[in-house]
Amino acid sequence: MDAWTFRFDGADPSREGLREALCTLGNGYLATRGAVPECEADGVHYPGTYAAGCYNRLPDTVGGEHVENESLVNLPNWLPFTFRAEDGPWLGRPGAEVLDEHHELDLRGGVLSRRLRVRDDAGRTTAVTQRRFVHMRDPHVCGLQVTLTPEDWSGTLTVRSGLDAAVSNRGVQRYRGLSDRHLTLLAAGPLAADGVACSVETNQSHVRVAQAARTRAFTGGRAAGVAGCCGESGAEQEITVRVSANRRVTVEKLVTVYTSRDGAISEPSAEAREHLARLPSFGTLLDEHRLAWRQLWRRFRFALRGPESPALPVVRLHLFHLLQTVSDHSVDVDAGIPARGLHGEAYRGHVLWDELFVFPILNLRLPTLSRALLRYRHRRLPRARAAAAAAGSAGAMYPWQSGSDGREESQRLHLNPLSGRWIPDVTSLQRHVGLAVAYNVWQYFQVTGDLEFLGHYGAEMFIEIARYFAALAEYDGTRDRFVIRGVMGPDEFHTGYPGTDRPGIDNNAYTNVLTVWVLLRALDVLDALPPQRRAELAEALHLDPAEPGRWEDISRRMYVPVRPGGIIDQFEGYGDLAELDWPAYRDRYGDLRRLDRILELEGDTPNRYQASKQADVLMLFYLFSADELGELLGRLGHTLPADAIPRNVEYYLARTAHGSTLSAVVHAWVLARNHRTEALRYFVEALGSDVADIQGGTTAEGIHLAAMAGSVDVLQRCFAGVETRDGALLLNPYWPRHLGALEFDIQYRGHRITLSISGDTVRVTAGDGRSPPIRLCCRGETTDLGPGEVVQFPLASQPQR
Repeated sequence: MDAWTFRFDGADPSREGLREALCTLGNGYLATRGAVPECEADGVHYPGTYAAGCYNRLPDTVGGEHVENESLVNLPNWLPFTFRAEDGPWLGRPGAEVLDEHHELDLRGGVLSRRLRVRDDAGRTTAVTQRRFVHMRDPHVCGLQVTLTPEDWSGTLTVRSGLDAAVSNRGVQRYRGLSDRHLTLLAAGPLAADGVACSVETNQSHVRVAQAARTRAFTGGRAAGVAGCCGESGAEQEITVRVSANRRVTVEKLVTVYTSRDGAISEPSAEAREHLARLPSFGTLLDEHRLAWRQLWRRFRFALRGPESPALPVVRLHLFHLLQTVSDHSVDVDAGIPARGLHGEAYRGHVLWDELFVFPILNLRLPTLSRALLRYRHRRLPRARAAAAAAGSAGAMYPWQSGSDGREESQRLHLNPLSGRWIPDVTSLQRHVGLAVAYNVWQYFQVTGDLEFLGHYGAEMFIEIARYFAALAEYDGTRDRFVIRGVMGPDEFHTGYPGTDRPGIDNNAYTNVLTVWVLLRALDVLDALPPQRRAELAEALHLDPAEPGRWEDISRRMYVPVRPGGIIDQFEGYGDLAELDWPAYRDRYGDLRRLDRILELEGDTPNRYQASKQADVLMLFYLFSADELGELLGRLGHTLPADAIPRNVEYYLARTAHGSTLSAVVHAWVLARNHRTEALRYFVEALGSDVADIQGGTTAEGIHLAAMAGSVDVLQRCFAGVETRDGALLLNPYWPRHLGALEFDIQYRGHRITLSISGDTVRVTAGDGRSPPIRLCCRGETTDLGPGEVVQFPLASQPQR
């Protein structure tokens, strides 16, 4: 790799799925994995194209129990392309040997290139160069260009290009025993003299998807060859061209994709055909596509000045995949932020709580996109209300996993690949997803000051989430405290207490503290609204005047399990659990990231041990500054000693298996203030979570979007210390001096701001504009910053542990 390019040399079947996921191209509307065009899904390769928000539900019987799973649908494969020399074997079939192969992902321009040389069983050698894009300006357009050069032969070259609708969802091995055929073919056949088209429909959600493809061959800049349709479905065409040794033939394949979920169209098939007819050449489209990426990169610029850091290309890769999953094109699409991107089928394409790690990057660069993604949650507020009501509660209970309509999509059973057993799944008890939704709403408002959004959408969600958690909190007279029972925290290992069948644990510290925060911010939200809107909302939601008083009461008397020495118990009773013999398990199994599966294989359970999958208590230090957390706990009567944060970090670090890619992000964060070297180690691990596939095969099923965004956020909010609260932009950098200077751009309250941070100074530059000055705070020093102004703060030396 270099600053803007990732290269993959040779072919390694065991890592092809990883390369395909990392080489996915997308534009926020759809994305296509980096599979080679000549291969179908065959156990090594897995072509996949996914449209944001396009789901379908299928029933199954597992262990005698009826289940339904909703999945992000693998759409018809638009890539198929192969060739043969004379009457020789087709590329991708026996007899066509690939002599060498190189893939190159251009992050700056959003282009995937491939170079290879092919020799058939008759000794004919052909050099091949491929380039592809998924257009960032026009979300419905994809393109593939193939240049073929006969090296040592002349004669007839035949290329075959098509659309493959005979696809299914088989990208995750542990799902393969379940139903996977989501598409019904509606039509497929030729389109004019040089194209083909197909249309399908999902068999439960009845989303129609149409693709139209045009393939043309050129020699010497002129159209060449004779075209005709072939294949059983008629959605394939062949072009035959006379070629000479060392004379290039260029083939351009352009594809349009539409679904019945799109706006401003009459019918997907007609729109795909008509749009295809209007398209210019591959080269013109490529130029427009690269321009769109250049403009995006200006908003998401990160630079390191000084010693060249190997981290920077990976940071750009992570931003690249974030912007392929959600972009300006997502604004008009009713879709959330899928945990595994649009890169594969893990988690079935569902939206989880970990969007919490994505919004900080978007809020400060594309706030319009953040607003649109938050509206995905607002549209599903009625479902969340219905879920709360069904549980006998007020307010809104957001689901742990969300898909098309906002119902709970978490599976009721999950397969342990180690034991082969189906295990009851109670992860839907992670009620804290609603707290994350509220947190995201508030952070968006802090960055933008968008009162219109807050009044029309955000406040309604906030109040209903506050109502739900206020109802979830029960008064415990023996403690004179409010408690929350029967939930799960971010750590997914603990699903209950040992020796009992009751699912869930009590008084998860993360959930309880976040509940206090949400109740307090709900009061702030009401205060922020104009009086008329506040009155209208209270009337529409039947907000009892006594409710805010109860929120205030709970916020002062919530129970949080804090030990006398300042250790915050992950949940009530956590400290009474047995200690795991970590060295013994590492000796037997090596990697303990999936300790839960290992223990289940042995007939044991993590519920018995002080052992966590990922950060849980430490998430509090990730979300809140020491001052904010101190205020929240102080409100509850807890005074943490000065060394409480490092002691909690050390305590839980020794008891965490890091079974989630998010764990390294959070640990890098919480270690940054006191253990800089260790923080950098976890930061590097977070950067490598997908590039190095540290979980051993999971990246092939889809990248870990939150970990990618979170690794960038470690630079932005942790090492650079950027915070937005109380109507001000706060800076508290802890940037390692030996890494040189970090520079990046953000957008805050209408200002374009450049931050340059080195070991001893932070320089803040505001772009030109007409927005009013903002309040800027850096380690106790406060000033106003107006358009075109520059402020520089000296930074005292920090210990370099």
